[in-house]
Amino acid sequence: MKTIYDIQQFLKKFGTIIYVGDREAGLELMEDEIQELYKSQCMTQEDYRMAILLLRSEIAREKDRKRKEV
Repeated sequence: MKTIYDIQQFLKKFGTIIYVGDREAGLELMEDEIQELYKSQCMTQEDYRMAILLLRSEIAREKDRKRKEV
């Protein structure tokens, strides 16, 4: 997995589509779903690590962007 889009497509394979209107909240929900899939052994450790890294960096970017807007 190399992008947030890849993570969304992976989650879609399991019937999970996340859209809540708030990008940061959506990313956090995706992180929770990825963690659950990993615990259920539905993904490799490598994919899990990459997905978590991508999601956490994107969450940090969103928080930065929100701080700059205020």
